Amino acid sequence: MALATVIWLLGAIVVTFVVAKVGLGMLRSVTTPLPPPPPSGELRKVDLRYRCSVCGMEIRLTRASEEDPEPPRHCQEDMDLVAPVE
Repeated sequence: MALATVIWLLGAIVVTFVVAKVGLGMLRSVTTPLPPPPPSGELRKVDLRYRCSVCGMEIRLTRASEEDPEPPRHCQEDMDLVAPVE
């Protein structure tokens, strides 16, 4: 066999091995179960910003007891959710 054929063959084996490892890693990450939710009463990290529709006051919420908390009240009205802070 020629040297070029051996190099091509070794290259194909290496590429096949890398693609198989990456593919299996991706499949494992998809099949890994989600971690259990924190116990009730424990605060979770959130990043929400609310604005009062009456006076314009803004508040940033960084921790809450649930993922989607009820909006706070200001000026006797529920505050409006503004786009999450990035």
